[in-house]
Amino acid sequence: MFPHHREREQPIFSARAHVFQIDPTTKRNWIPASKHAVSVSFFYDANRNVYRIISVGGTKAIINCTITPSMTFTKTSQKFGQWADSRANTVYGLGFATEQQLHQFSDKFKEVKDAARLSREKSQDKELAHTALTIAAPQDLADELQSPPVMCVNGPEDKLFRSQSADITLSSEKERIKKMLSEGSICEMNLEAELFTLQDSNSKLVAALHEANANVEQWKKQLAAYQEETERLREQVSELEAHGGHGPSDLLKDELTQSLEELEALLKAKDEEIHILQNKKADYHEMEHDRNEAMHRLREMEMRNSDLERRIQNTEQNLGNSLEDRDRMDTEIQRAIEILDIKIFDLNDLRQSLVKLIDK
Repeated sequence: MFPHHREREQPIFSARAHVFQIDPTTKRNWIPASKHAVSVSFFYDANRNVYRIISVGGTKAIINCTITPSMTFTKTSQKFGQWADSRANTVYGLGFATEQQLHQFSDKFKEVKDAARLSREKSQDKELAHTALTIAAPQDLADELQSPPVMCVNGPEDKLFRSQSADITLSSEKERIKKMLSEGSICEMNLEAELFTLQDSNSKLVAALHEANANVEQWKKQLAAYQEETERLREQVSELEAHGGHGPSDLLKDELTQSLEELEALLKAKDEEIHILQNKKADYHEMEHDRNEAMHRLREMEMRNSDLERRIQNTEQNLGNSLEDRDRMDTEIQRAIEILDIKIFDLNDLRQSLVKLIDK
């Protein structure tokens, strides 16, 4: 299920920069969000038609910003730019290594913002062109259909006035379900960002683990060779001490002793490196456990979204049936009004005839 999300959201541009956030207290000073330059990427979600900026530093997401048409990227110096994210209630700042990288990021930001604006305009046009309501509560519609409509008949120009309570109820129900879907989408986006962070950390740890395993094998061979060399030197030193020689042999003994000390120090350093790699391996297993938990939470969220979509489809179907019944009832009421108009006209003629008869 996780690969499915990675397929639908693809990176379209990436650059390396130092990330800063505005101080929430003073609103003037910049606080570094990363110790070194990190990758800042634009992502596009084809299913939701959404553009995002994501940056991961270490094991957490530094930037997870959805681009809106109202955002503006401002270049404040030759290598620094910033933009405000009203949803996160913060201002992000990026420091680039070169002026060219800043121009490239600024151009891509403007391009993505224009694409987001066109996407929003298209979606608004589709909503305005949609003449029927899309979400309603079946029970509220049933109660409305059972209540009699308000009619007024005053002659040939009589009209049928419909009650507006059903429209208010349908609108509130539509907003409620939209809110549920929005909350589900926000949770899903947060989980995707967390999974993106875990995947990036997981790939780094896997690469480090493979490199460590290769280095460990190489160091084991080196350690075995050093140990053999150490034993050989120890034997030579022992032999020299047994002979009790002086002069050149003393100089050789000093050199061998110094070589032996250097080899022992090297062995100690290699042992420490192996210990550090073993600790990194334990961190990798812990990160793998966190990634599995996040994937489980994402699966649960997708199941909830699927259930909401299924409920919306059922509601739309029930709404369509209710609207058809409502139109059919309106037609019958209109026909009854026309018949009533004819009867009233006949009664009026009959009254005038009776008046004439009484006058005679």
